[in-house]
Amino acid sequence: MKQIETIHAEGHVICHDITVIIKDQIKDTAFRKGHIVTKEDIPKLLSLGKDHLYVWEKTEGILHENKAAAILASVCKNEYMHMTPVKEGKIELIADIDGVFLVDIKRLIEINCLDNMMIAARHTNQAVKPGDKLAGTRIIPLVIEEDRMKEVKKIGADKPILEIKPFVRNTAAIVTTGNEVYHGRIRDTFTPVVKEKLARFGVEVIAHEIVPDKDEKILTAIENARKCGADLILCTGGMSVDPDDRTPGAIKKSGAEVITYGAPVLPGAMLVLGYYEDKTPILGLPGCVMYAEATVFDLILPRVLADIRIEKTEIAGMGHGGLCLGCEVCHYPNCSFGKGY
Repeated sequence: MKQIETIHAEGHVICHDITVIIKDQIKDTAFRKGHIVTKEDIPKLLSLGKDHLYVWEKTEGILHENKAAAILASVCKNEYMHMTPVKEGKIELIADIDGVFLVDIKRLIEINCLDNMMIAARHTNQAVKPGDKLAGTRIIPLVIEEDRMKEVKKIGADKPILEIKPFVRNTAAIVTTGNEVYHGRIRDTFTPVVKEKLARFGVEVIAHEIVPDKDEKILTAIENARKCGADLILCTGGMSVDPDDRTPGAIKKSGAEVITYGAPVLPGAMLVLGYYEDKTPILGLPGCVMYAEATVFDLILPRVLADIRIEKTEIAGMGHGGLCLGCEVCHYPNCSFGKGY
């Protein structure tokens, strides 16, 4: 690039986008990279505060911001996402499907530690839908050394930094436990809430059984849920340490590998998570799911539906960001809840 006075720019090629911003009215690109300045353009450029312009002088080994942004986007891009056209030196990546968005945080940080470049991504482990923004890439200056971008390619060589895991578990079975519900003393208000949360992800409930607080009854209901071929088994009720609450013990006796009984999340501390040999997950849902807007169930359900196995250490890590602030108006997932893991 070389800098020239705008009044002498006629016939020169602008080497970067020029933005026009009018408060509460417009933010757009007035002149795009590659535009050849005409005599009529000069008054408008001056009105935008551009007394000087950078015009392009091609130099060996130096890349323009657009090419650099494309390199950054290329090491991020994976299946089920696409790049936007470059604008103002920036390229964004957009989701093409419903799924769970994952970020290789270590390599993201490595690239962002390189001077004069950046990748900004939404938080990892979040559910996304088609059209959602995933990340934006750009360099900070208008040009950068080609060798610097080779470092980026080296970091991103093994596999893309971003990933979307599609939802693959589409059916669920619910086992409702509790003498009070089984004997009709109270109405089952838990199941409708769970069904509504599942429906948001297109999950069909193909079996539902209500049983009393007896080990053998709960075990039989879980076995029936497995036999019906459900992709996911959910148990509601009987999750506390009360002597009448038998569900956690029944889940363990059913042959599931229990990853955790308890989670450092509020609301949601009494969660049970386990897996069977065929990888079918089983969850024991704490009572808070019935009345709280966002709980541990909302944090882990998308990952379970995307068939991402969750280990004990990950559950432990959910303690960072695992405190719901109980806002008067719930903004989840656009809040801090669950964003620490």
